[in-house]
Amino acid sequence: MSDPFFFGYGSLVNRQTHDYLRATTASVKGWRRAWRHTPLRDVSFLTVVPAQDDYVDGLIAAVPGAHWASLDQRERAYDRHDATHQVSHGLEHALDVAIYAIPDGFHRKPGADNPVLLSYIDTVVQGFLAEFGPEGAAHFFETTEGWDAPVLDDRAAPIYPRATTVSAEERDVVDEALGRLKVGLKRP
Repeated sequence: MSDPFFFGYGSLVNRQTHDYLRATTASVKGWRRAWRHTPLRDVSFLTVVPAQDDYVDGLIAAVPGAHWASLDQRERAYDRHDATHQVSHGLEHALDVAIYAIPDGFHRKPGADNPVLLSYIDTVVQGFLAEFGPEGAAHFFETTEGWDAPVLDDRAAPIYPRATTVSAEERDVVDEALGRLKVGLKRP
């Protein structure tokens, strides 16, 4: 029996935020990435919502021995869904793949009381730059819904627990994209 895989589409794309091996790029059909808030968290994070004609790029990685406990804890605001038949990848054998999504009816659009963290965006985009290059990072911004969400500029003192150190060039990619999208930053 081979290990199952997870499909990451946000911070899990950044290999610095986890130690799962055998990771490779992939895409999943039938989902769209969106900024959402759930009462289980103080701030807003990415989730995927069903979208028949859309797809999301990301990273798949093996969950050794199907020991989901630590990943389920990390993704505690989400349900794990089977995405086996929706995922395209470059590996030569079939895989069992799961994707995490906030349950329908348990999330809403972000508001002033539950902003998106800039440190989280930085970490996610750093992963997309590493895995997919500048075009992949641009695609992330273009295909994620909800950029009208308030964004808290916590870059100087990151609130996101898995925030990574990003380079000046990576920060510039984020800042330029947020500028194009007319995203307003809130100061802490």
